[in-house]
Amino acid sequence: MFGYSTNAKNQQVTPCSAELLDRALRSPQVARVCGEIEDALEKCRRGELTREEFEKMKSKLKIQLPVITPHATFAHGRRKADQAVPSGLSMYDIDHIDNPRGRWQEMAHRAQELGICLAHITPSTEGLRLLFVMPQGMTLEQAQRWMSQQLQDADYDAVCKDFARCSFLVPEDYVLYRNDELLFAEAAGSWHAAEDKNMKICENQSQSASSACHTSESHAVGAVEFPQEYKGVPYALIVEKLAEQLGGIPEHGSRNNFIYAMACNLRYICDDNVDWVASILPNYGEEEKRWRGTIRSALNRAQSQRPSETLMRALKMASDAAEPSLDSASSSGDVNGTNGCNVNGTNGCNVNGNVADASTASDEENVLCPPPMPANLPPLIELLTSRTPEEYKPAVAHAVFPSLAAHLYKTTFRYIDNVEHEATLMCLLMAGTGAGKSCVDEPINRIMADIRKRDAENLRREREWKDEVNRKGANKDKKERPKGLVIQEIDTDITNPAFILRTAEAEEHFLYAKLNEVDQFDALRGSGKGGQQFQLMCLAFDPKNRYGQTRVGAQSVTEKVTVRFNWNASTTIVKGQSYFRQVLLNGPISRINFCTIPEREIGAEMPVYGTYDDSFDELLRPYIDRLCGVRGLVACREAEELALKLRQESADHAVQTQSRIYENLSFRANVIAYLKAMVLYVAHGGWDESFTEFIRWSKEYDLYCKMAFWGDMIEEAQLTARKTNRRGPANLLTQLPKEFTREEFAQLLQRMGRSSDPMNTIRVWTHRGYIAELVGKRYSYRKLIG
Repeated sequence: MFGYSTNAKNQQVTPCSAELLDRALRSPQVARVCGEIEDALEKCRRGELTREEFEKMKSKLKIQLPVITPHATFAHGRRKADQAVPSGLSMYDIDHIDNPRGRWQEMAHRAQELGICLAHITPSTEGLRLLFVMPQGMTLEQAQRWMSQQLQDADYDAVCKDFARCSFLVPEDYVLYRNDELLFAEAAGSWHAAEDKNMKICENQSQSASSACHTSESHAVGAVEFPQEYKGVPYALIVEKLAEQLGGIPEHGSRNNFIYAMACNLRYICDDNVDWVASILPNYGEEEKRWRGTIRSALNRAQSQRPSETLMRALKMASDAAEPSLDSASSSGDVNGTNGCNVNGTNGCNVNGNVADASTASDEENVLCPPPMPANLPPLIELLTSRTPEEYKPAVAHAVFPSLAAHLYKTTFRYIDNVEHEATLMCLLMAGTGAGKSCVDEPINRIMADIRKRDAENLRREREWKDEVNRKGANKDKKERPKGLVIQEIDTDITNPAFILRTAEAEEHFLYAKLNEVDQFDALRGSGKGGQQFQLMCLAFDPKNRYGQTRVGAQSVTEKVTVRFNWNASTTIVKGQSYFRQVLLNGPISRINFCTIPEREIGAEMPVYGTYDDSFDELLRPYIDRLCGVRGLVACREAEELALKLRQESADHAVQTQSRIYENLSFRANVIAYLKAMVLYVAHGGWDESFTEFIRWSKEYDLYCKMAFWGDMIEEAQLTARKTNRRGPANLLTQLPKEFTREEFAQLLQRMGRSSDPMNTIRVWTHRGYIAELVGKRYSYRKLIG
């Protein structure tokens, strides 16, 4: 199996299938780009372009082409040579020939003999590219030299011997020969022998793992000797039990991830020493250099202060199986806690257990590697990301949903728990400074164009009314506020009363906001200690919520509304974590859809955007019209079946990792994924086969970000809460200011996870003389004691 990526700059690689290759070869974009290259070559031949100008133009155009990595796939989905999983195929280029088709005809009769599985003209139309099965036992360099000898070609391109080397794809009519049986074999040529060898090594390792990790009694690496036991328990037994906790020794192809997770855990009982971990951890069939590199990578990543629950369970199991037993490892100074190295899916590991290739961000730098985006996208998402540079497409693919869903009106969807939901979607983009977070702006602008046009007219009507009222001064014959002022997009500095008024006047339409920074929500925080913005985030997601305020003033806003509020916001990782730090256990995190932008390599070329023009708007219009035109309860059997599958997949992963945090976050992540599926279903006017993988990826991506950004913080907050709860019930009155409102008390109860009615407590406190209501200020109180 070999890899596929959307372009040569994109480091994310996914395994290539015959269907994916067909789609790329038949892509109109591929045909257009190669057509432009061919036209430029003709101009060069006519003297209208110099050769240097042609080569420069060709290089810029080729960057737009999808690519394959014929020599390998990659363990973590990132195109890095040290993580390559060889495909057994080799690439051979014959460059600068006038007639590639003619050259192929000369060798076509030998295709089977030479193991050729793909032959095509290169994008320049001046070369011939061959993919062939490597002869058994040969390296890439040896295989290419062998092919040159077979073809008697002394001038072949010897640069093609890198495992991470890309091959640009071309239109289907450039393909001269293709043998899918060889091309898509799971293992080809010499790779069979290598895999058989690795399987035997792994079997031998697994048979001996339960008795000893290595034959050396001292567990020595070089001249250094390391202890054989941890608190009286043999390291070999701990390794065995830890492997069981991580699901057992995996099949070839995912062992490197398994080794990484093992090393993440063992670092806590090996003093963060690479040699010490290497002395007790088998290689499970991996090549030694790669095995040691994986251990070093695991120990270089950012470390949590406490070991994981997985390691704690493994220590307990090993202790129970050993003599003398380990009575209380969890209470010792070495392993006191339940957080850890994130093998439960937190920072650095994605939600499927695949370990990221970089350490957790400790500042504003985002070095995450989320799951790769599917190559086959829903048509609407394909359109909305079509003008977006590759590295920004995942963020855009998530960020467009709140504005799309804001077009739905009086439309509900019944989730698999039989609860009806509206398309309540909120998206927070968290990425490093200068990462390109504005990439989502223009797609959202185009989606919101029709709503903004109607808003502008109603804002004009409202402004005229205000001007007239102000001119009349205290005149009693003031004109009433106009009816039908549906204004969906709200300003980022809107106050809480204005928000309630806009919601009431929206007549069950969604409100929408695009915030450049998440702390712009502070305008909604309310009086006193505030916190109403977090309450609004929770209410906005919950079906049939009720929110409002009661004021005695004639000009004050007194309304009870159902909050329908979709929004997009952006922030750096550090700022986002700081902003939500106090409400980690109160619900906003699980209700928000998160996305990110991976860190670009230093010196990388500037991303170039496509053009958003009238043709883009015309292509978008039918999707917006369908969203605006639907009403009532919408059902989709395929979406419900997918929701059930995703729910089961989340449950399976939670059981395998025993991560309570992952499980809790997955409940609403699945609801978010279902609502996205229904938005796509309505927008497309039916179900498309591309929805399934896209929605699955969207859910996994969301959970990846949640665990990466918040997993450790939530676990620490839970630990603190458990310690606090041991001190006995808190005195609520002492936690309130000298003067406080009913809303402030309700927010305090919410932060503490209590659902009781604040007025019940207020009435008791008033009756007992603890507090008194302020004169002329309903629902405002002053403490009389404490």
